[in-house]
Amino acid sequence: MTRWAVVVPASVGLGWLFTMLNVPASWILAGILASGASALFNGSELPVNKVLYTFGAGIVAVLAAVPLFSETPENLLSYILPSLVVGAFTIIVGLFAGYLLSRFQQGVSKETGMISMLAGGAAFMPAIAKEIGADIRFVSLTQYLRLLAVAVSLPLVTSLLPRDQLSSAVDTVEMGQSWWMIALIIIVALAGGPIAARLKLPVPSVLGPLLLTILLLSLVPVELNMNPPEPLRIIAFLSIGWLCGGTMSKDSLKHFARQLPAIFAFIIVLIIGCALLAFPIAQWVGITYFDAYLATSPGAMDTVLAISSETGTSPAVVTIQLIRMILILFAASAIPHILQLFKRS
Repeated sequence: MTRWAVVVPASVGLGWLFTMLNVPASWILAGILASGASALFNGSELPVNKVLYTFGAGIVAVLAAVPLFSETPENLLSYILPSLVVGAFTIIVGLFAGYLLSRFQQGVSKETGMISMLAGGAAFMPAIAKEIGADIRFVSLTQYLRLLAVAVSLPLVTSLLPRDQLSSAVDTVEMGQSWWMIALIIIVALAGGPIAARLKLPVPSVLGPLLLTILLLSLVPVELNMNPPEPLRIIAFLSIGWLCGGTMSKDSLKHFARQLPAIFAFIIVLIIGCALLAFPIAQWVGITYFDAYLATSPGAMDTVLAISSETGTSPAVVTIQLIRMILILFAASAIPHILQLFKRS
């Protein structure tokens, strides 16, 4: 308890500061730094309460599902094939790069290498890594490094790209939330995991709440606002950061440092590959290259959404990013099965 009395206020303070400075994934990073410092200083791991971890993963899953229902069915259908292509490209490159990393870098398992190189949905990856037996420390550090590189490069690159004169994004009034809607979000976040575990779904802590949210929004006759309020998001992101940082050790950081050249090389190749993929996607969907570049960006969705809302981009940007993220979520959870198939063949 004494350690948490320091970690919690330190995390809140860092999270607020990083948010003011527009640092990507500010609350997750704050949790990683505060809990990581505690683990390194005390020489022992800082375990996260299982209920809190389950709740955090559940809230993030709800966040992923909600935006799908802001688009019309017609738009979603027209973007499915391009989204599948973008998702397949990102998944194949990520899995192949992760496999190569595990082959040529000592101490990196196939599961760890493959999930650490999947681009998109960085907030999910520690939870999935924990459940498939990958190294949470390596995965979280690699994912955040990619997220940071993409988030920093996006505003710089997009500021140089030509784009059509677009109308400013229209502010939409979000439906209010009554107490029972917030209670429903909490119930979904906590109960989705155990329900999915009973059904033997992979990565139940994430897939359960995600699928349950989609089911509720699709079938419930009354209009629901299932978007988690800011305090719940902060708690969720901090819990994920604590899970990542609490397992840090001096040995793991030394091991990670040795992998940096290979990791940076992959990030550069992935960014260039997605930038090239944006050319055919722009022609196929009928959008500008600026929009296609944002749609195919390998992660940093918060930054993509911020740029998209500022510049009034096509709905394809958000839709392709969301569908790809869900595909990557399923691909990450299926890594053990993919490896089993390769072993049999």
